[in-house]
Amino acid sequence: MKITSSVVSLNVEDVNASAAFLVEHFGFRQEMAADGFASLTRDDAGMNVVFLRRGLPTLPDDQRDNHATGLILAFVVDDLEGELARLQAEGVAITMPLTAEEWGERAFQVRDPNGIIVQLVDWNGAITE
Repeated sequence: MKITSSVVSLNVEDVNASAAFLVEHFGFRQEMAADGFASLTRDDAGMNVVFLRRGLPTLPDDQRDNHATGLILAFVVDDLEGELARLQAEGVAITMPLTAEEWGERAFQVRDPNGIIVQLVDWNGAITE
């Protein structure tokens, strides 16, 4: 097997709202779109983010009404404090304050209009014993 690209696909109520949030606040651009579908990309993200409208008949019966919950869309950045300040200046609510974990991860979180958790992360070196 050879993997040529990666995509995370999330079922949401309002595809346009989630897509606009990533475009406006995280610099993604819309690559493809149709009724109930949007594919977003960034040259440096290493993956696409796809939003699908809940209830879309092309989805399998056991998936079509699911909502993307219980996951975190995380992006590793090189200026965490700068991104935090930028998002606050843009009026984005910070739903988890900047936190440092003992294993070296620092992160904060926001939520998009559909409740998708977006986490920005940096690594200041994991603690080893």
